[in-house]
Amino acid sequence: MAGVADAAAAPGGGGEGRQDGGRGEPKTLWGSSEPRPPAAGPGQPSPQQRTETLGFYESDRGRRKKRSLSDLSLLRFISAELTRGYFLEHNEAKYTERRERVYTCMRIPKELEKLMFFGIFLCLDAFLYVFTLLPLRVFLAMFRFITLPCYGLRDRRLLQPAQVCDMLKGVILVICYFMMHYVDYSMMYHLIRGQSVIKLYIIYNMLEVADRLISSFGQDILDALYWTATEPKERKRAHIGVIPHFFMAVLYVFLHAILIMVQATTLNVAFNSHNKSLLTIMMSNNFVEIKGSVFKKFEKNNLFQMSNSDIKERFTNYVLLLIVCLRNMEQFSWNPDHFWVLFPDVCMVVASEIAVDIVKHAFITKFNDITADVYSEYRASLAFDLVSSRQKNAYTDYSDSVSRRMGFIPLPLAVLLIRVVTSSIKVQGVLAYVCVVLFYCGLISLKVLNSIVLLGKSCQYVKEAKMEEKLFNPVVTATPGKPAGKQQGTFKSTQGISTDENGSTSVTNQPVHQKENMPSLLVTSNSDQFLTTPDGEEKDISQDSSELKHRSAKKDLLEIDRFTICGNRID
Repeated sequence: MAGVADAAAAPGGGGEGRQDGGRGEPKTLWGSSEPRPPAAGPGQPSPQQRTETLGFYESDRGRRKKRSLSDLSLLRFISAELTRGYFLEHNEAKYTERRERVYTCMRIPKELEKLMFFGIFLCLDAFLYVFTLLPLRVFLAMFRFITLPCYGLRDRRLLQPAQVCDMLKGVILVICYFMMHYVDYSMMYHLIRGQSVIKLYIIYNMLEVADRLISSFGQDILDALYWTATEPKERKRAHIGVIPHFFMAVLYVFLHAILIMVQATTLNVAFNSHNKSLLTIMMSNNFVEIKGSVFKKFEKNNLFQMSNSDIKERFTNYVLLLIVCLRNMEQFSWNPDHFWVLFPDVCMVVASEIAVDIVKHAFITKFNDITADVYSEYRASLAFDLVSSRQKNAYTDYSDSVSRRMGFIPLPLAVLLIRVVTSSIKVQGVLAYVCVVLFYCGLISLKVLNSIVLLGKSCQYVKEAKMEEKLFNPVVTATPGKPAGKQQGTFKSTQGISTDENGSTSVTNQPVHQKENMPSLLVTSNSDQFLTTPDGEEKDISQDSSELKHRSAKKDLLEIDRFTICGNRID
């Protein structure tokens, strides 16, 4: 009975405290057993019409202030903080994405090094070609030229275009080698060694920039020479244009070889410094590259360009380290003990390059939401170049394709290496010449073995990427500056397979001498197109001819051409 009396005495109770049917006191918004708000009077608003703030009514504020101090104490706040919970599955997509980013960063070193490993061997294959197969091809071309009167002129061309390019490469190589004899390596070494550390640091940075700039223009000079020498000409006087291009190519290869020699000399001075401070500063310069690359926006194509540049830079550094070791071993009379003195510094240079590349690519892929699988696409694109260059009637040599793709030009580096080797190693006696011949045979064996392995791997990568159909679908474009309206009646293409005069089919077209009234056509491979969008002339081609497909504005990896980083063609 006391409980009933207490319930009746509550304000606004009026016998309403047992509305729950005797199951206990009514619950409020806070879940505690507290009195209900008073019933609305004649001139008062109902509880539903009162303003609610943070779970209680304005009219209840005075009564809420009389609550126990224990309910508003610091202990209750601490208890709430200690027992407060949350559920990560409420934002499952966000945390799944974060976990995938961590997994991607962990996969980057493996995928990147697989790409670097494949790309370095591609550069090695193009580099060995200059020392092994190129001299043999030049010898065969000269033999054909000398014995040409015996066979008669069956064709308008004295030599095939590939043979002309090989002879030009060989002549440039020989001329630049003899020109390099007038450059004193010892004087250059002592001149650079007399400079201060800060000057050498600045010089080394300037040399790196100059190497990229001169490489971006050098391959264009060589391509212009090759095309000018092999372009079909109607008049004999037109062949005179080869002479200025030839002198430009010789000057370029000579200047680039001197620039690489200064780089190697600066690195040699850093190796031979007493406190190794210059070498440390030069290696720390690699980490500055992270700052300049990580915090920029990168698309998939831009990352492909950077990967190619890193492959070329790493291979060039390996050759520079080889030159430094040869020069140092010569100064110490080829003492094997001195090599182990240089070995820790060589390892430090190589380790810093690998670490910088891994960190740079890991954060670039993280900040730009690029998956690690993209490096498999890059590797397949490089393999496509190798496979397409081995096809029948290929339009370019593989070494030139590597030069265009990665910016690696082997001629200047080969000239410098030959100059250093011939000055460091003295060949005297019959036994020494026998060793040279055996070494040359070993280089040829290494080149052939490397080419076979690379070709097999490239075919595997192309099949895995499902790029086989692109080998049989060359893109046909009109020669710049000539109308495309008359091409429909003179050229027909069926699924990218061309037919020669004898009726046989080939996977790629070869430039054929055409009539004067027939506009010339250029057949370009999918792997040799620039990062450009279709212009007005190409749109007219697609409208006039239903057989020519319109070029897509979306850029494919196979359309990334050379030196886009140096040429500022990044989006």
